[in-house]
Amino acid sequence: MDMDREQAWTLLTEHTKNENLLKHALAVEAAMRAYARKFGEDAERWGVTGLIHDFDYEQHPTAEEHPAWGAQLLEELGWPEDIVYAVRAHGDHLGLPRKSLMDKALYAVDELTGLIVAVALVRPSKSIMDVKIKSIKKKWKDKSFARGVHREDIERGAAALGVDLNEHIATVLSAMQGIADELGLR
Repeated sequence: MDMDREQAWTLLTEHTKNENLLKHALAVEAAMRAYARKFGEDAERWGVTGLIHDFDYEQHPTAEEHPAWGAQLLEELGWPEDIVYAVRAHGDHLGLPRKSLMDKALYAVDELTGLIVAVALVRPSKSIMDVKIKSIKKKWKDKSFARGVHREDIERGAAALGVDLNEHIATVLSAMQGIADELGLR
């Protein structure tokens, strides 16, 4: 059974009310679509995966529950196995190998979207349109800035995709700039 964006959005908004978590989902969706296009993959499928990857996080934020609870529900609802697996494998704590390009892309973009938002929010304009790769790399080095962002996960993710870190940042930044209004970061 294939799932479309409307079904993914409905599931996400049933379980997530926090505006920042919804924006995170949109950012990951945009980045996943960009990578799908880059690799000649199914942008709709990858985007839907990005959109729902954290749908359970607001209600089940602990490592013991997230994303296992959400993946289990997706399975019960009949979501495709590759999407369920990507959701299950998008963090390190379950110890699952990321086997497909989609799995690897989800892992690679998840943390980076948070760092890019943080960089945008400290700009005087608060606009992602003013963010440059150079600004992200400068803030990257400041370990006290956005300290919750696991930079080593981003580096491992880019390496697993076979993409240079600067190219990875550029891909995700561009994707997010493309939905600046939806992110509230115009």
